[in-house]
Amino acid sequence: MNTMTLTGTAATAIALTLALSACGSGSDDKGSSSTATNDARGPITFATGKDLTGTIQMLVGKWNTAHPNEKVRIIELPEDGDQTRQQLVQNAQIKSNAYDVIRLDAVWTAEFAARRWVLPLDESKLDPSTFVPAALETGKYRGKLYAAPWLTGTGILYYRTDLLKAAGVKSPPTTWTELTDACAKVKKTPEGKGVDCFAGQYDKYEGLTVNFSEAVQSAGGQVFDASGKPQVTTPQAKAGLQFLVDGFKQGTIPSKGVTLKEEEGRRAFQDGKLVFHRNWAYVYAMASAKDGSSKVNGKFDVVPLPGKDGPGSGTLGGNNLSVSAFSKHQATARDFITYIVSLETQREYGKEQSFPLSRTALYDDPAMVKLYPYLPVLKKSLQAAKPRPVAVKYSEVSAAIQDNVTAAITGKKTVDQASTDLQTALSGLTD
Repeated sequence: MNTMTLTGTAATAIALTLALSACGSGSDDKGSSSTATNDARGPITFATGKDLTGTIQMLVGKWNTAHPNEKVRIIELPEDGDQTRQQLVQNAQIKSNAYDVIRLDAVWTAEFAARRWVLPLDESKLDPSTFVPAALETGKYRGKLYAAPWLTGTGILYYRTDLLKAAGVKSPPTTWTELTDACAKVKKTPEGKGVDCFAGQYDKYEGLTVNFSEAVQSAGGQVFDASGKPQVTTPQAKAGLQFLVDGFKQGTIPSKGVTLKEEEGRRAFQDGKLVFHRNWAYVYAMASAKDGSSKVNGKFDVVPLPGKDGPGSGTLGGNNLSVSAFSKHQATARDFITYIVSLETQREYGKEQSFPLSRTALYDDPAMVKLYPYLPVLKKSLQAAKPRPVAVKYSEVSAAIQDNVTAAITGKKTVDQASTDLQTALSGLTD
C-alpha cells in the first residue's frame, strides 16, 4: 500500500470532517418577502471555516492582487457545525450584510434557499458538467443552483491488508456477507486476537443519520424518494436497518460502537483495534503517519463501501459556497465563487491540503493521485453516493432518524416498530 505525505494539518482535516457531518437546529420561519438582487461591485467578505493551513488566505491574496477594488476579507466561522449554522441563521434573520459569500454545509441548501437567504447562481458560468454529479445536486433546491460545490466527500471502507492476508482472505469485501465472513476468518488467527470486526459512526448525532442512510442505500432502498416522501418502511430500507441491528447483536459491530463518532473510530482503527472501518478520506493521511502515531501504517488500504448484494452507496458530505441575499456587492461575490471553485484554483488548493474537492478531473490527475492514493477509490465511491435528504426542516428530520435508529440498535424497538415510527415522524416533517 502506498503512503503519502500531506502539507495540511491533521487538525484541519478533522475540523472539516466534523463540519461535513454537522447540522443544528433552528427557526422554521420562512422568509415571505422577495430579496433584491444587484450587480454591484466592491469589497466583500468570505465567511468560511478556520484556515489552519493558510491555503485559503493564499488564494484570497491572489484574488486581491488581481482585484484591488474588489478585495475579499476572510471571516472565520466557528469550528463546530451547529454554532456555524446558528451564526449564519442569526445574521440572515436580521438581514445583515456582514457576509457576502458564505460556506454552507451541503444539507443546509434547502433551508437557506427556501427562506431566501441565498441567491440562485448562473450555472452556465460554473461549467456544471465538470463537477462531481452528486456534489452538484447538493447545491440545488427545486431545480435551481443556490450553492456552488466546493468541498465534497463520502464514506469509504478502510481495511487491514495484513490481517486479511494472514486469514487467507484474498480480496476486500464487496458485500456485507463477505465482510462478516472475513472477520470470522481473521478472528481465528493469532494476529486477529482481540481485534474487533467493524465500526462506523453510531453515536446519537449526525453521523448516525449518515450511516443509516448508507445502510438503506446499500440495501437498494432510499430514505426519501424523488418527490421528497419518506420510504423507510420498504423491505430494502428495513434490510438496511436490520444490517445495523444484526451487527450489534452478533458482535460484528462492538457494543461500544453506540458511542463512536469519527475520531473515536479513527483512533481505534489507527491503534490496530479494528479489521474494517467506515470513515471519511481524512483518515488515510493520519493512518499513514510514519511518526509512530499509527500502528497500521503500511498495513491498510481502502475500497468502496460494501452493500447487501454488491458494492454499497455512501452518503455525500460537503461544503458549498453561496451568495448572501443581503450582500451589497453581489456581482463581486458571484465572480469570487466562480474563481474559488474553478478547476485551476481547486487544483492549487488540493496540492496544499487533503480535502476532497468537487471537480471530477482532479480525481484522475496523476499529480493529485500521487499525493493522495485513495482518490481513485473515492471517485468510484462518489459516483455511487447520494445526498442526504433535501428538506427545509433537515435538523428535525435528522433528529427523528437518530431517535429511531438508536432505539433499534440498542434493542428498545424492533426493526419493524422503529421503521414505522420513523415513517410517521418523517411524514409529519415533510408534508
